[in-house]
Amino acid sequence: MPLARIFRPSKTAMQSGKAKTKDWVLEFEPREAKRPDPLMGWTQTGDTASTQVRLMFDSKEQAVRYAEEHGIAFQLIDPKPAKKIIKAYADNFAFQRKVPWTH
Repeated sequence: MPLARIFRPSKTAMQSGKAKTKDWVLEFEPREAKRPDPLMGWTQTGDTASTQVRLMFDSKEQAVRYAEEHGIAFQLIDPKPAKKIIKAYADNFAFQRKVPWTH
């Protein structure tokens, strides 16, 4: 059985919100490398587990329990805490501002 990764996906660069980042994902590592198709140049692989199987869970514990019940070796990747940058519009005009505000 191949190794699986259990992680919480981060938001994409095109997202401003945090939709689809609360679920946990179980994904399999690829067994073989992808290779280009000689005719079209698209990438192809014979490994369907890593390209087509992606299981979603509500919590980390559910994902770990599923992997253990089915005998799947897994690697748990905990998410890094998000940095909170608190900004206010008034900070643009603060007296202690290091660089003067210009147009």
